[in-house]
Amino acid sequence: MHIRIATSLDLDDVRGVHLCAFPDGEREIVSKLAINQLSEETTPQTISLVAETDGTVVGHVAFSPVTIDTNENLQGYILAPLGVKPEYQKRCIGSKLIESGMHRLLEMEVNMLFVYGDPKYYSRFGFNVDASARYIPPYKLQYPFGWQAITLNECNIATSPVKLTCIASLCDSELW
Repeated sequence: MHIRIATSLDLDDVRGVHLCAFPDGEREIVSKLAINQLSEETTPQTISLVAETDGTVVGHVAFSPVTIDTNENLQGYILAPLGVKPEYQKRCIGSKLIESGMHRLLEMEVNMLFVYGDPKYYSRFGFNVDASARYIPPYKLQYPFGWQAITLNECNIATSPVKLTCIASLCDSELW
């Protein structure tokens, strides 16, 4: 397996990954999110990674910048979406995509990484609810227990609640 930066040439493959990785009620909106993130120019940059096996894209993950209100010195990102084709799941491909992205974010001196997902899965990477407790997501969450974070590089953690603002691709309440 090989992990690399996704390019515009990967749009169809990235869409295909998410269309088959997510259930009926989610696949269209998640695949649209992944395509939009790959096309959206952001500052700092969104990191989009694909996993290839035998020249075929089998997984994808995106890490997008978030703005943390009232703290210009704190750099944050959110992990979303993550998808692996069903026939390639249970092979640590998702884990390797996350770890590769986290390594890149560490090198970029990103302070906080957020995720909205299954605590059982993401806790293995160090994500936890306590780290995200003072950071208010951009939209009301359907499953608040899934809002988690991890500190990547030392920073002054918020002492009072602060709101996060995300890139345009994530500005859809249906994603939350």
